[in-house]
Amino acid sequence: MSEPRSAPTVGQVVLGRRLLDLRERAGLKREEAARILRVAPATIRRMEMAEVSLKIPYLQLLLKAYGITDEEAAGFVQLAEEANRPGWWQRFHDVLPGWFSMHVSLEGAAALIRQYEPHFVPGLLQTEDYARGVLTSGAIGQTRPEDIERLVDLRIQRQGLLTREDAPRLWVVMDETVLRRPVGAPEVMRAQIDKLLEAAKLPNVTLQIAPFANGPHPGTYGPFVLFRFAMPELPDMVYSEYLTGAVYLDARTEVATHLEVMDRMAAQAATAHRTKEILRDLRKEW
Repeated sequence: MSEPRSAPTVGQVVLGRRLLDLRERAGLKREEAARILRVAPATIRRMEMAEVSLKIPYLQLLLKAYGITDEEAAGFVQLAEEANRPGWWQRFHDVLPGWFSMHVSLEGAAALIRQYEPHFVPGLLQTEDYARGVLTSGAIGQTRPEDIERLVDLRIQRQGLLTREDAPRLWVVMDETVLRRPVGAPEVMRAQIDKLLEAAKLPNVTLQIAPFANGPHPGTYGPFVLFRFAMPELPDMVYSEYLTGAVYLDARTEVATHLEVMDRMAAQAATAHRTKEILRDLRKEW
């Protein structure tokens, strides 16, 4: 009835939440929905949590049981067929960790991306040479040159979302450490700073540097990304990465804490205008 996958697309997550809402509006419990399909209640939960792809015939049965009109059901089915199509990034499945696949899907659907980075320039703003240096230094168990090049290609292709017609707003706070840690030769760092200065000219990109001189701030525990979406079915979500994986947080209290930290860091960091001056000064040092 369903096909498991490493990570759902945003479209599948949205449809799962809509399916949950329709079931609850119809006044049916998961056990009752499961009897309609002759499956275990856990299967209904997995469908609603986007842990499996939706099989169209079973989706049609549920929609009918939930009292959805044929016209509305046809539109829902069309959305399900579109959501079930692999994302462009899934052609990199041989090198893309399953836990990061969801991240790529989320950033492609987000209206606002806020990111704190204490170690490296964010992937959406890296040059090829800088990305290659970061990926090579951090590659544990995946050091084949061809794998590194595919990961660089994936990272550069992700950057296309910043200049598309419906581009999200990207708001980044970086520690000064990011621009003082050498990644490659000095010319790599100069080119990277040039790319940051170019990105800062985009109307949807805001860059801020947290200088050493400003002292400690509440984000020093580690990097994280906060996603906000235009779709009402998707709550704000926080992505936090660790050595061998990542966590996705959508509990209201956890997201609110990360948002408060981000706001406090943005207030304490150099302004966007001052950040451009800092970048130009740092470029001279390389």
